[in-house]
Amino acid sequence: MQTPSIIVKDLVVKTQEQTVLDGISFSLSPNQHLAILGNAESGKTTFAKAIAGKIHFSGNIFIDFENVTETHTRIAFVEQRYSFKNLSGTSEFYYQQRFNSFDSTNAATVFQELMKTVASSKQINNVNSVLEDLGIFHLINSPLIQLSSGEHKRFQLAKALLNQPQLLLLDNPYTGLDISARKNLNKMLEGISQKGTQIILIPGTFPIPDFITHIAFLKNKKLSFFGEKENFQTENFIQSEEIKIFYNTELLPESTEDFQFETIVEMKNVHLNYGENIILKNLSWQIESGEKWLLKGRNGAGKSSLLSLITGDHPQAYSNEIYLFGKRRGTGESIWDIKQKTGYISPELHAYFDKNITCFNAIASGYFDTIGLFKKLSATQHNNILQWLDFLQLSHVSKKSLHSISFGLQRMILLVRALVKNPSLLVLDEPCQGLDEEQSAQFVSLIDHVCTNSDKTLIYVSHEENNIPACIEKVLQLEKGQHKIYSLKQQTGLAVA
Repeated sequence: MQTPSIIVKDLVVKTQEQTVLDGISFSLSPNQHLAILGNAESGKTTFAKAIAGKIHFSGNIFIDFENVTETHTRIAFVEQRYSFKNLSGTSEFYYQQRFNSFDSTNAATVFQELMKTVASSKQINNVNSVLEDLGIFHLINSPLIQLSSGEHKRFQLAKALLNQPQLLLLDNPYTGLDISARKNLNKMLEGISQKGTQIILIPGTFPIPDFITHIAFLKNKKLSFFGEKENFQTENFIQSEEIKIFYNTELLPESTEDFQFETIVEMKNVHLNYGENIILKNLSWQIESGEKWLLKGRNGAGKSSLLSLITGDHPQAYSNEIYLFGKRRGTGESIWDIKQKTGYISPELHAYFDKNITCFNAIASGYFDTIGLFKKLSATQHNNILQWLDFLQLSHVSKKSLHSISFGLQRMILLVRALVKNPSLLVLDEPCQGLDEEQSAQFVSLIDHVCTNSDKTLIYVSHEENNIPACIEKVLQLEKGQHKIYSLKQQTGLAVA
């Protein structure tokens, strides 16, 4: 019998408030690869972090690192988001900094950051090869701060793969990747698994890749299933959850804020570039009040940059002819006038949001469009937040810090932040990232209800067809600086990049 390469016995993980994992035991042989499944709040990320040695735990985790050479690291852990500091290593970055070409020069480039990983300059060819395999070699000299969410994910993977780890742990590696990138990633992971790297991943809502041999399903802080993939029946575990959340839309909180505009967005021959890199070229786009749009395109196509022109975060808005809520940018309106009428969520905003703020205050900051809460709420605003928390069954996390709850619940809190002031325009950039299938379905249904039963205007971004609200009417598709606009009224299906 082959000696297991990983043995976990009586693993227990506790926070100050609760037990997250309790009595986890299993073993994996060297040629076995594991997918960790479970609904939101089941402890999947905590499980992976414990195996990677990133958090404190009790119990025993033994990993047999036989045949480790100087050119192979032992463990690489790819988190949902990579944090980095400026070139002097003194501070973190802020959200709008990625759109300011002057400020972004204080960030390391993809090449500079990856060279910190390799042992010597002789391995430069390895850097080039990995970037080519991941489809981001063209970004080798780009500042990290300017990468899109999907490009950032592929950068993280490149950093992890460069030193050929013996054990590779991946927390939601497919999140934010377009269809092509996910296929390429699976092909790459299958290749390194065949070369001896053992893989443990959290696939999230995406299909389990073929190279996975075993499944661990977490439920009620314990392993409710561990075994070969062929013996796992998803429906026996997912559908057997005792607690299911349903939103009664008749109890949807109301807001006194209301803005009426005939035209929400009008762009005329917009051009956007970073140096010699052209992001948008001669883009003309008009959004009338009440319209529901899908913005689509591959990773790096310019979706987030385009949205930043609308949300008031991009300085190049002033050098283009752009009208928001009936006023041209640069004619006296402030960024706060724009943000007051807009509810916004994106992976980038989530990444740079203050994680030490309480969940209640994170939602409250949506009234003032700030990262923290610096103004006093009115009694009406305070009560409205309580109603939203109660409506979405999130009251139990109200006083908790944002960083202390799961990634999925963090995203739900920031989604409420976008909705709480009842904005005229909702800009939802990959809003379901980090949510499980049930949360995603419920949220999409909620957005559909909100937008269908009001004059609210919607711009929605998603790489997942099943996470697109039915109310979507029109599509703006970006591809290599070009664009295409079409209606969905005559179409029966929707292909998503």
